[in-house]
Amino acid sequence: MSITTVSSRELNQDIGRAKRAALAGPVFITDRGKPAHVLLCIEDYQRLVGNTGTLAQALALPGVAEVRLVPPKLKLGLRISEFD
Repeated sequence: MSITTVSSRELNQDIGRAKRAALAGPVFITDRGKPAHVLLCIEDYQRLVGNTGTLAQALALPGVAEVRLVPPKLKLGLRISEFD
């Protein structure tokens, strides 16, 4: 994994270079010399956020049909009020 740093001006002048660099690792984009943004390829982003897609896609995965979802029991702790 390589890390590339480009200025905002360099990014605007050659976005293709930044996109190619993002395939090898994160690209830090600076604004006035300070890191301001990071460009990632979609695979790295999805791995970072743990994106599994939609709920429908997750439920369509092999082996999910055998999973039984059991909601937790709800304890309300209700008490009957006494009126005098």
